[in-house]
Amino acid sequence: MTFDYDLFVIGGGSGGVRAARIAAGEYGARVGLAEEYRMGGTCVIRGCVPKKLMVFASSYRGAVEDARAYGWEVTAGNFDWTAFRAKLDTELDRLEAAYRAGLNGAKVTIHDCRATLEDAHTVRLTDGGRVTAKHVLIATGGRPFLPPIAAEAGAMTSNDIFLMERLPRSVLIVGGGFIACEFACILNGMGVAVTQFYRGEQILRGFDGEARGHIAEHMREAGVNLHLGTEVIEMTRVEGGTRVKSTDGREAVYEAVVYATGRVPNTEGLGLEAAGVTLGRGGKVIVDDWSQTVVPSIYAVGDVTDRINLTPVAIREGHAFADTVFGARPTRPDHALVPSAVFTQPEFGTVGMTEEAARDERPIEVYATAFRPMQSAFAGRPDRVMMKLIVCAETRKVLGCHIVAPGAGEMIQLAAIAIRMGATKEDFDRTVAVHPVMAEELVTMRKPVRKA
Repeated sequence: MTFDYDLFVIGGGSGGVRAARIAAGEYGARVGLAEEYRMGGTCVIRGCVPKKLMVFASSYRGAVEDARAYGWEVTAGNFDWTAFRAKLDTELDRLEAAYRAGLNGAKVTIHDCRATLEDAHTVRLTDGGRVTAKHVLIATGGRPFLPPIAAEAGAMTSNDIFLMERLPRSVLIVGGGFIACEFACILNGMGVAVTQFYRGEQILRGFDGEARGHIAEHMREAGVNLHLGTEVIEMTRVEGGTRVKSTDGREAVYEAVVYATGRVPNTEGLGLEAAGVTLGRGGKVIVDDWSQTVVPSIYAVGDVTDRINLTPVAIREGHAFADTVFGARPTRPDHALVPSAVFTQPEFGTVGMTEEAARDERPIEVYATAFRPMQSAFAGRPDRVMMKLIVCAETRKVLGCHIVAPGAGEMIQLAAIAIRMGATKEDFDRTVAVHPVMAEELVTMRKPVRKA
């Protein structure tokens, strides 16, 4: 059978674009790609990139205060969201253009429309076209989940924050994951009165418990009105905002409400089940170690598979797919020891096992410290950073590293290399410290604070 394409990719996010570029540009495959919204996907258009720029913007208020403590005569005005939003839009336009240029340079045919499956080799396009492909890659990512009570009351999701015409004076953020916590810190830094509800006992479920508590304490000290064990029971639109009643008996009006209670794979209406693809909980695409579905011609990468929902992971999965299918280089994407960063204020960098997970598997030693870093101590701020290593008591290998500090995302990338290579605690100990920096604590913690 003759196909129109060797590969057709549905979704123009980081994973799909990487797969398309490698398949076409390096291996000479005939590749088509369909994206119904904007090229770049969640990360570039409505996720990592604009969020990180907002993190930068929100941090300058504290920087101005520090500057005064260090002897500078400076005065901070109000934050101008309109000016920032204009520059943000320009930057996202530039990045989207770069993504398109990369695809065009690799001779990928771009279809600016929605695509759905008719069968294992046939793709229907909403512009009226219909194409066939030897292989199809699903890379449609995920989308925010909005429960009915929130949708009916007009609550926003994380996608909507980047499109606000102006900053609200007050906001309620519902959720306790990294997206909720990051935006709570961002908006608080921009001068918005932030309240956060989370139904669990502590924010950032799944991360190291000690680090979670450290971050929650800092968020409260910075001004975030954080309520744990709290859920919304009623929401009503009123003049000036939304009236919210919660399970702790609280009732208040917020100018804006943002729900960050999870994301779901973006598979609805794609025709996957009709094509024979198996979907799992929440609509995720079930794949094997090679990112292949039960239909041999159909693969999936990125958040739509709900494995590890991080942009660099999606890129690795897309690249591995192209190497395997078109490069005669069978490659499994490796999901072990993936480092990540949560851009709260302060940041949280983490790689490997949490203390809770490690102690359930084997004897461990925990090395940890918390201290006021030089910069903030001089400025008179109470901020404390945290460094923590989880070490196997038998092999001495470092199983996990958790850092809560300014620049933790930068530090954890380097620590991850050592841990990935199998570094032991003694390898850390033998490394000469860089002084005076926060990270030197990683190689100067000599005695465990506890064993388990």
